[in-house]
Amino acid sequence: MTLKACKKEEKMDRGFQKKFKFEGSINVLTQMMVDPAATEKRGGAKNLPLRPGEILDVIQFTNQEQILCRNSQRRYGYVPRAVMLPL
Repeated sequence: MTLKACKKEEKMDRGFQKKFKFEGSINVLTQMMVDPAATEKRGGAKNLPLRPGEILDVIQFTNQEQILCRNSQRRYGYVPRAVMLPL
């Protein structure tokens, strides 16, 4: 990884921590897959855009309805638990 790419990732992580008021280091708890039968959803202010069959990194289980996740483009957001499947 180049120095430029590393700095870009660090900047994205700091932005995530500020936006979601997340404290501490960012650790991946597990990976989950978006239900292939789910419809594609556009993201919102704090919601992650979803593609059926996409593998997401779980950062935090926030409540009974939502999970805080990161996709392969290092974008962060909330995802409904109803559309997630364990790997």
